[in-house]
Amino acid sequence: MEHFQFLRDLKQLRFSGQLSWSDALEQEWTFHLSKGSIMYATGGIHSMRRWRRNLAVHCPRLPTHRLGWQADLASAGASTSSIGWEYTLLNLWVAKQRITPEQATNVVLSTLVEVLFDVKQAASESKQIKHEQLSSTQVGLAQVEDVIAKTQWRWQAWQDAKLTAYSPNQAPIIKQPEQLREHCSAQFYQMLVQRLNGQHTLYDLAVQMQRDVMEVTASLLPFIQVGWVELITIADLSALIYPRRLSQAKPAAAPKALIACVDDSALVRNTMETLLTSAGYQFLGVDNALRAISILLARKPDLIFLDLVMPEANGYEVCEQLRKLSCFRNTPIVILTGNDGYSNRLRANFVKASGFLSKPLNAEAVLSEIRKHLEQGATNLTAPAR
Repeated sequence: MEHFQFLRDLKQLRFSGQLSWSDALEQEWTFHLSKGSIMYATGGIHSMRRWRRNLAVHCPRLPTHRLGWQADLASAGASTSSIGWEYTLLNLWVAKQRITPEQATNVVLSTLVEVLFDVKQAASESKQIKHEQLSSTQVGLAQVEDVIAKTQWRWQAWQDAKLTAYSPNQAPIIKQPEQLREHCSAQFYQMLVQRLNGQHTLYDLAVQMQRDVMEVTASLLPFIQVGWVELITIADLSALIYPRRLSQAKPAAAPKALIACVDDSALVRNTMETLLTSAGYQFLGVDNALRAISILLARKPDLIFLDLVMPEANGYEVCEQLRKLSCFRNTPIVILTGNDGYSNRLRANFVKASGFLSKPLNAEAVLSEIRKHLEQGATNLTAPAR
């Protein structure tokens, strides 16, 4: 197998740098090596899905809040790895003891096997190497033979199950529900309807069901062959923004604007603080809705993010009270909520909220909301420094 042998050759040469494969559909995969061992691999059509899956399996206690990842990337600053943001986060989390080195290594190994499997199945046509000296990291290196052995085993199992015409990156969707209903038990049919909705790949379903992807695909094969279920190509999940874009988002004006976040969730407050301070703003976190008004009065922030659902009082009530005060009559107040419904937006307008952001929060959306409101009221930025 040419792909496997080429990796072995680079191991023998103690190669350091990038090995890239591409196919006729312009898909590209890149392996990053250091002295013949593999550090990480990137690329393919579902890099974000792959990242989320492997974190869920190997680091189940790690928060999956994307805003937290983006804030961590911003805090990494100059230590951002040239390999990619995923590898940067793994190293950062190991350094901060949020995951163990073993967990990080398992994420890397699973990623490498998935990527090499995809390269093999795609029958990639061209390869390119680029010499590069990569710095040492917190994450252990993967041995070429370990990666090849695991990939060979998966590829052989895929062949034995007669699945080579299908990709684990495809998503199953029901095409003939009536036929399925007639030939399945009611319970099994309901499970199929719930899972086979064209939104999750075979890889995703395997993680959800805690089964091997080959077993999941083989169990669906009879339905696929008769046309009751179809495998389709779906898009990847939206990607993170990069640290350089966070730094570009820093406001040019001085003094720095003060942004408040009133939210009982420590996770939201902490990630907002990391994101906003790295973007060049001052931050004020408030964890109690009842004390919020007095704290905000004392500091008079330039913009307020206000959680909708809190134990002591809801965001509508706090917003309404703030608007009754002359000093907050024109201050931008943005409601944060996990329930982005029409009635919530209508009530937010009724209490004169300036904006509405849905949770889980996205860093780009947060920064965009700040820029939008502070540019509209640019005079706030020329106020005396606090």
